Amino acid sequence: MDSQPVTSVAASTKPLWRRVIDFPLVALVLAMLVLLVPIALLAPILQVLPLETLPSWVDAPLIALCTVAVAIAAYKLVIARLGEQPVDELPFDRQWLDAPRGALIAALLMSLIVGVAALMGAYRLEGWGGSTSLPMLLFAAGLQAGIFEEILARGVLFRFLEQFGGSWFALALSSALFGLGHLGNDNATVFSSLSIAVEAGVMLGGAYMLTRNLWLAIGLHFGWNFAQGYIWDVPVSGFQVDGLVESYPAGPVLLSGGPFGLEASVIALALATPLGMWFVYRAVRAGNLVQPWWVRRRLARQNQMQTSES
Repeated sequence: MDSQPVTSVAASTKPLWRRVIDFPLVALVLAMLVLLVPIALLAPILQVLPLETLPSWVDAPLIALCTVAVAIAAYKLVIARLGEQPVDELPFDRQWLDAPRGALIAALLMSLIVGVAALMGAYRLEGWGGSTSLPMLLFAAGLQAGIFEEILARGVLFRFLEQFGGSWFALALSSALFGLGHLGNDNATVFSSLSIAVEAGVMLGGAYMLTRNLWLAIGLHFGWNFAQGYIWDVPVSGFQVDGLVESYPAGPVLLSGGPFGLEASVIALALATPLGMWFVYRAVRAGNLVQPWWVRRRLARQNQMQTSES
């Protein structure tokens, strides 16, 4: 059975301005503004602070923690209250345990990808690395990317696209936009963006569909970035890193991902995509699909007519 946030009769009694705000595409625009405007204002504020007096390894953690704090505040105070059915999908309860579970799953998955790449001659170790990228990978590419990007991609884009066009529409479009968002990264190609859309977009979107909270997706995002960057010294979405070991790509770019990293390899596509499909399959089996807005509206009208006739 599909999970349907059917528009209730009470919703039609709301004032016009509230019904306009609650419409999924309007709520989407408002949520984007609420999230992105404060983040945009954060950069010039941080620039006036005397950060140059702090050690260089403090910069990335400080900026990341400020960004995360602003994103969580925007989500909790406003975004969670928007839409036809306001819901907090970042609850501070036991559901947060999905985050460490997701991080472990992603780290194991990335280690499997690296292992297969090594067996195929596409990944080679040279020795120990300098670990100078640890603060950036832990806080910026890990914590900040995991929380801020998941609030944006799943907590805003997926949620309101789903409320408008249904689960399949939201999964396809949010995954495509997630991949497109990485097209401006260093060493990015059309294939790398397509790979991220398929392997990561489906995996993270499927995790959200299955759990109906952001914690599992946050953990997967964190573990994926941190494991490939710090543990295995693989470029993170095109950005070069200095991790625990020293490694370099070898062989055909289709296998190694080249300078973009293993995310742009057919190995990652082959190993990560099935996990995302499994999440989606379990979400369907659990009845977590949402029908498009116009279908839910028609069902609500039918229910209202049946109620009035009885």
